[in-house]
Amino acid sequence: MAIQIGATPDSGFDDPIGMLIDCHRRIERFLGILCAVILRAGGRELTEEEKSAVMTAIHYFQQGGQRHTSDEEESLFPRLRGKSIPAVESIARLQTEHRQANRLHDSIERLYLAWISSGQLTLDEEGQLLSETKQLKDLYEAHIQIEENTVFPYAVETLDTETLAAIGQEFSRRRR
Repeated sequence: MAIQIGATPDSGFDDPIGMLIDCHRRIERFLGILCAVILRAGGRELTEEEKSAVMTAIHYFQQGGQRHTSDEEESLFPRLRGKSIPAVESIARLQTEHRQANRLHDSIERLYLAWISSGQLTLDEEGQLLSETKQLKDLYEAHIQIEENTVFPYAVETLDTETLAAIGQEFSRRRR
């Protein structure tokens, strides 16, 4: 990831909730690329710059995006289950949305890779890519709001420092 002068540094493993929030900003940025390219380049061959941007975004979602989902589903969510509050009730919905996002990512990736390799998409494929990138953007907007406004604040309020440290260690192990 490039360093930006004046940018707030990313959170570390000692702040796993902050790491999840930082990841949300990257998700929004890379999703923005996928949405912008189809809007800007529809009907023509992608430029080398567009191809590179798309491939970087796809790679991010294959690696970082999947780790993010694992961080939530394997480390955070299990520690919040068993409590009857809105944050916990949201977890099943969030996990369903993770599966929906994965399906959309698979299709979007397939379409973009076809566009890159052949230089073009059919009108139907373009329509599908445009529709699916919009669906994914809408899904993430709502998903991130639930996590950042309900689930993450609850986790910060209720999980003790040892539990948060254990979560951070699990995040670290996933990145080795």
